[in-house]
Amino acid sequence: MRAGLREEVQRYLGQHQVMTLASQGEEGVWAAAVFYTNEGFAFYFLSSPSSRHGRNLAANPRAAATIHADYADWREIKGVQMEGKVCLLAGKEEAEARGLYGAKFPIVANAGQAPASIIKALARVRWYRFVPERLYFIDNSAGFGQREEIELRTGGA
Repeated sequence: MRAGLREEVQRYLGQHQVMTLASQGEEGVWAAAVFYTNEGFAFYFLSSPSSRHGRNLAANPRAAATIHADYADWREIKGVQMEGKVCLLAGKEEAEARGLYGAKFPIVANAGQAPASIIKALARVRWYRFVPERLYFIDNSAGFGQREEIELRTGGA
């Protein structure tokens, strides 16, 4: 692995807010965009357990995800591709996720001051953690198809 790659990817993740999460269930495969925050290479998001991806993840925690911006020129494409597992959080872990999420998205930290529709929505969601086992950083600015892996299975998260 190239020196400085982990730090470069961490900076990239800090500059983005939306992760596309892919899951599979009885109805087939599904992708959903979710706002995320991360601590290292652990990603936290909230969602309704009754959503299609929520139901899928309850039945099968394996998932894939991408984080990227919208590029007009293929030579500028950068992004992250990951595969791993999602778990539902509760107790102390949920409280920690709320704190991390609130630091990135103040409307969650100050939910009491949020519009009524946001307060109502937050009451229906659950908190999740996605831990990738494999993560690739794509950087076409370094060459078409440039993709580097960050190995996470050996405790790199």
